Amino acid sequence: MSETNQIPAVSPVKEPSSFRLISALAIAGLFSGILLATTYSLTLPRIQANKEAALKNAIFAVLPGSADYIILKRSGDTLEEVRLGAGDNQNEEEIVYAGYNTMKELTGFAIPGEEPGFQDIIGVIVGYDPVLRSIIGFEVLESKETPGLGDKIFKDMDFQQNFTMLKVEPEILVVKKGQKTRDNEVEAITGATISSKAVVVLLNKSMGAWVSVIDNYMKKNDIKLAGHGAKK
Repeated sequence: MSETNQIPAVSPVKEPSSFRLISALAIAGLFSGILLATTYSLTLPRIQANKEAALKNAIFAVLPGSADYIILKRSGDTLEEVRLGAGDNQNEEEIVYAGYNTMKELTGFAIPGEEPGFQDIIGVIVGYDPVLRSIIGFEVLESKETPGLGDKIFKDMDFQQNFTMLKVEPEILVVKKGQKTRDNEVEAITGATISSKAVVVLLNKSMGAWVSVIDNYMKKNDIKLAGHGAKK
């Protein structure tokens, strides 16, 4: 056979080593981590500011007439004022908010709480009048309930009306729509009974945890409520 008819030998392709592959992945992961960390650090102040603004608006919504508020933390069987800066951790199981009007009179207490609903955790904040022993406002802070059904806990105006003056004693009860006869009853949303009951369970837990503590705080500090001989 002549040299012109010979097929030239092909050198085998050398595959990259495992070390090079691992190194490339590590470098890519490092840069991705740096990018994520940088993005988080840049957006965190805005996220915190938006969250604080939403909380402030919710407090004023559930405590009509409020222009300012202070943070109160459980201390034994009473409360004490605390000052928390932006980004400070807050254990909401130990925190309530006292609202004040422009005359520096107490308007009530905003109490946060959460409870598992049909889909996920329902987080709310309610306004509480310790003189009338009533819930006077209700705002949903977090909910992933079923669109069109469970989300009516914050979209259904009839359901919201349950919380304009809802007595908390002896306990809050849930009844079918159109069957409310007492001022400590909440009419359930048709088709969203589980979400409605979760809200009532949440409210009873919150009131059970905070009513006596708030009473002790007001007596200890001789604080009156606006419209009821208010003074601080």
